[in-house]
Amino acid sequence: MKNTPFTEKHIALGAKMADFAGYNMPISYSGINDEHAAVRNNVGVFDVSHMGEFMLKGPGALELIQRLTSNDAAKLTNGKAQYSCLPNENGGIVDDLLVYCIEENNVYMLVVNAGNIEKDWKWISNRNINNVEMHNISDKTGLLAVQGPNATKIIQGLTEMDVLNLKYYTFTKGKFAGVDNVIISATGYTGAGGVEIYFSTESAGEDKDAAADKIWEAIFTAGAPQNIKPIGLGARDTLRLEMGFCLYGNDIDDTTSPLEAGLGWITKFTKEFTSSDIFAKQKEEGPSKKLVGFEMKEKGIARHDYEIKTFEGEVIGRVTSGTQSPSLGKAIGIGYVDTYHSAIGTSIFISVRNSLLKAEVVKMPFV
Repeated sequence: MKNTPFTEKHIALGAKMADFAGYNMPISYSGINDEHAAVRNNVGVFDVSHMGEFMLKGPGALELIQRLTSNDAAKLTNGKAQYSCLPNENGGIVDDLLVYCIEENNVYMLVVNAGNIEKDWKWISNRNINNVEMHNISDKTGLLAVQGPNATKIIQGLTEMDVLNLKYYTFTKGKFAGVDNVIISATGYTGAGGVEIYFSTESAGEDKDAAADKIWEAIFTAGAPQNIKPIGLGARDTLRLEMGFCLYGNDIDDTTSPLEAGLGWITKFTKEFTSSDIFAKQKEEGPSKKLVGFEMKEKGIARHDYEIKTFEGEVIGRVTSGTQSPSLGKAIGIGYVDTYHSAIGTSIFISVRNSLLKAEVVKMPFV
């Protein structure tokens, strides 16, 4: 397993560790419910340094991104980011990602899922017909997500950059906690507000983990009066599920289209891109299945790949993610169902062992 710059800190803090996408990652510290509540109501820190980062540079960078991603990156100006996806050639999704505009028309950073770093790099490289300069900086980039309603108040005291007034999906770059060239981005995977902090772990003349140590210690020292907490990937999953955010490999993959997944808003037909003709036809005709949110009406938790059925037992879909919502105190889930059964208020049934448990399609986000 690979380590992040913070692995030893997680172990020292007593985190429950596990393999995630080939990295030794913290799953929980004080417990998922406690950590979940800390982020929703206060502030918490996630180590997400396992995520992948690619730099694309040169006059052809934007053209390459436009050709391979579903969203319209031409709308990005310096300091703005967008959520997008890499469609495959069959109308599925290679990965979902963030596109950061560092320098308009010339320098972009792509942030991809940890488990897809090699896959995405090959996909983009093989289609880089204009020799755009590409750098995989994943192994030398640290990333902390400081999330929650009190996150920016704590972060602001550690930099002269204006963090408090960062608009959603914008970013700024400068000195943070004594470390140069840090990107602070008003993004995250929790729906609780806050920022993500990108930095290089390769600082000239310093120990490899010096920047990471400085940033970690500064954040936790500044946040101590606010009872800031380290948060594991377990709570990251419950937080994102309450918001209805898709997890690659569960809710979206090479066999699902962005339109089926409710991601039509990142599928722009103002340009041509991989599978855009497939998606245009799908938009015109309507997808045959849709990703919906549901609440359990009977006791039980819907797990990944459980069948979704009608009362009569007809299979109409499958669960992609499910959990007991810490915020709501009830079981929730998301899954694909035939479009005919996707309307809000529709009763569906989750096949749990030998029972059919009633659930109801609800609007997302759940909170």
